[in-house]
Formats: sequence, structure tokens, C-alpha cells
Amino acid sequence: MPSSSSSSAQQARQALAGQLREIREDAGLTGDELAEAAGWHGRSKVSKIESGARPISAEDLRAWCRACGVSPERTNELLAARREAAGMWTDSRRINRAGLRAAQKGVRPIFDRATSVRTYQPRMIPGLLQTADYATAVLTAVQQRHNVQADDVAAAVQERLARQAILRQPGRTFAFLLEEAALRYQLYGREILQAQLAHLEDVTRLPSVSLGIVPLGAPRAHSPHAAPVEGFTMFDDEMVSVELVSGHLQLTQKWEIALYVERFAALANIAVYGAQARRLIAAAKGAD
Repeated sequence: MPSSSSSSAQQARQALAGQLREIREDAGLTGDELAEAAGWHGRSKVSKIESGARPISAEDLRAWCRACGVSPERTNELLAARREAAGMWTDSRRINRAGLRAAQKGVRPIFDRATSVRTYQPRMIPGLLQTADYATAVLTAVQQRHNVQADDVAAAVQERLARQAILRQPGRTFAFLLEEAALRYQLYGREILQAQLAHLEDVTRLPSVSLGIVPLGAPRAHSPHAAPVEGFTMFDDEMVSVELVSGHLQLTQKWEIALYVERFAALANIAVYGAQARRLIAAAKGAD
């Protein structure tokens, strides 16, 4: 499973870099000759692109292909690979550059398109299930952590809460898995957590929602795929969004999606639901 921004995204960049190096070599060009043909100063740019240290822009990729005599069809294939690699990783600074509301609004089309949403969270309540106060605390922390200059927490919260309307739209299903620890972490104050947990109890009764809690004492020794991992959300079987400390991965490769489907199923198998889940929520509410 990916555990850093350098995993899947870096592998995709390295794969593209390797193809570009092979194209240059097949064309019989040295790094200096390619740089001269592309109008670049020295071979440093070529070396950085081929090592994967520097992502290639679409303009530079076209220049590379022209210099090496690559066909238009092959050039388009490489451009598509570049777009996929570039789109896989978005760091938190870029996500929030235009403000928190814009970041929230930017992901809404992904949720609107999906008919099946599956979310796993090891440490906090997912956005679709958050109360206004909990969401305010979460987004205020994001604003402070990433030094977001826009003062738009309230507007971002409104956007996040408006997204929750999809929970009541027909033809959609939502499956949430939370580690029991996520019910107990005192991240934003006791009163905020108490109200959030009460809301969770209500959510378990929505017909479109399945809420599973993985108990702290759940047996995992004989289920290697049931170990806690980073939070992630699956949209149908088309994309997985993985939450990391420094940003988000968006995975679309079938083999990667299959890994997350397998992990979600293993965790779902040791989770509790319905009345049992509500008992764990109630126990967390009553904890000192």
C-alpha cells in the first residue's frame, strides 16, 4: 500500500522518464545533442528529466519528441502518461492555494459523479459525516497548519456541509469504516466530539449509509490486510483518493484500486455495524 507521495506518483514519473531515455537513445542522440535540438541550454535539463528529479512539462515533452522523431500517435500516448503522473499527486500547499472554500468546491464533482463511495478513516470523522462544529475545527487546523491566507473557513464549512446532501439522494450507496480510536481522539475539544458522536449515531440509520467501526480489540493477527493504514476514499471502482500528511494521491490504475478494494473488504470483515457500532459510539461518548 502507498505510504508516501513518492510511492505511486514517483513510480509513474520514473516510468515516463525511462521511456524518454529509451526514445533518446533509440534516436541516437546524446543528452547534449537533444538539448541543442530542443533549444535548451546544456544537458542538465535532460539529465534531471531522465532521472525523474524534474517532472517534464507538456511543452518540453513535445520538444523532446520532435527532436527524436517520435510519431504523433506515440507523442500523444506520452502526453497522456504525463497527465496521469502529474495528476496523481497534489501537495497540500497547492490544494489550498486559492483558499479552503475553493479546495472544498474543487472535489465536489468527484463526489457528485460517484454512485458508490467507500471511505476508511483511522483517526478522524470523514467529511461527509462531520457536524458544522467538527468541520470548522478540522478546516481551521488546516488553515493554520498550511498557513492559508484566505479567511474563508466559514464558507469552506458551508461547502462541505452542502456536499452531505448526496447522502440522501436515491441511487447512491456510502460505506464508511472507522477505527474505534477515531471516536476517541481528543483532537478538537470534548464538546465538539460529543456532538459529533451523537450525529454519528443518527447517521447509522440512514438507508444509503453503512457505518462500520473496527473495534480496538478486533482480531487482526490472521488477516494481514486488516492492519490500520492511511485514510482513503474509493469512488466507484474508478479512483482512490489517499490522504497523506503532505497532500493527496489520486490513483486510477486498476491494480492499485484492487489493492484498496482488498484492504477495505478485510477491514469491513472485522468491523461491527448497527446496534454494535452504536454501542461503541455510546461508549466513546461516555468516556472521561
